[in-house]
Amino acid sequence: MSLDILTFGCRLNAFESEVMRGHAEAAGLGDAVIVNTCAVTAEAERQARQAIRRAHRADPAAKIIVTGCAAQIDPAAWSSIEGVARVLGNAEKLTPEAWRSEAPVLVADIMQLRQTAAHLIEGFGTRARAFIEVQQGCDHRCTFCIIPYGRGPSRSIPLGAVVEQVRTLVANGYNEVVLTGVDLTSYGADLPGAPKLGQLCRRLLAAVPDLPRLRLSSIDPAEIDDDLWRLLESEPRLMPHLHLSVQAGSDLILKRMKRRHLRHHVIEAAARARALRPDIALGADLIAGFPTETEAHFAETLALVDDAGLDYLHVFPFSARKGTPAARIPALPMAERRARAARLREAGARRAEARFRAMTGTTVTALAETETAGHTETFAPIRFSAPVTPGALVTARITGADATGVTAGAE
Repeated sequence: MSLDILTFGCRLNAFESEVMRGHAEAAGLGDAVIVNTCAVTAEAERQARQAIRRAHRADPAAKIIVTGCAAQIDPAAWSSIEGVARVLGNAEKLTPEAWRSEAPVLVADIMQLRQTAAHLIEGFGTRARAFIEVQQGCDHRCTFCIIPYGRGPSRSIPLGAVVEQVRTLVANGYNEVVLTGVDLTSYGADLPGAPKLGQLCRRLLAAVPDLPRLRLSSIDPAEIDDDLWRLLESEPRLMPHLHLSVQAGSDLILKRMKRRHLRHHVIEAAARARALRPDIALGADLIAGFPTETEAHFAETLALVDDAGLDYLHVFPFSARKGTPAARIPALPMAERRARAARLREAGARRAEARFRAMTGTTVTALAETETAGHTETFAPIRFSAPVTPGALVTARITGADATGVTAGAE
């Protein structure tokens, strides 16, 4: 009797999949496939539907349970797919009771939630890096984004629960923890005293001195608080790598997206980060071909890659999400969106390769994720010339580089 979990989308989903694994196993669920969906793009939903159909063909007797953001937003559509036995909402999937229920659809109104429970997990299977939920939901309404309707309002995990979770993972051998959330820089607004993300990081690192590496998932460039800036400068255990939720480099497009920042905020945040931590790597999410984006608007986004010094890009052609304001605006031709996305990816690949080649001859400490590969402090992919222990921190000298990362030998 097997239990398989197929996870799509964000790092928060990766954390929640491990929570679900524990609940499902405790409920005695076997011969089942849990599909944890993502709703960020139509492509993410297509991949999840394809995975469901493959799983049903491979084992028609297996119980397929669908959950995640796409299932939360449109449970009827997912429950109608052949082979799907149950659909669970994003709140329900994290409760033990839901996994003991036989209700075919168990999805409540997530917009009514005002708190989110902490969940203690022991590990992440074969993953060397641990993802920890510290925040859930989003109170903002970017015009392209459906995720608030899948995740509900912003809710934060209290510091004590975060510390307990990280201590457990460190005791179980994890050397790197990534703090995750839907809108990470909104952390704490709903907690007593309204602590910010920087205070959480500072107090967490002080409370768990044995944690070697702390990393952050995507953050808003206009909402980095003073405590976090100070930590970036002074705390070597906070990794020199920020991934910024940018989306566009044109002020007009950013305003039409209802983002909280403008172009100059991204450039200023990047400059400040490099002044405080010269070795820092900066990643960014970018959307190509948002409705009304002209070639001139796109050129501003393309130029931002160099103007802000963005090293790693996650690029998506605009995907209309039903129920969002942007979906009501006439879309650009898909061929144009894909062509612009390709140009952005080329610019990102060029910058990433230059960064990797500049690392040749330096010594790094990398987290080994397999016997032959891992990531450095700045999240550069690294290939080891000799087998290493997965999960270990390996000191290595960079001996080569190409467009995909760096090569090193252990010291």
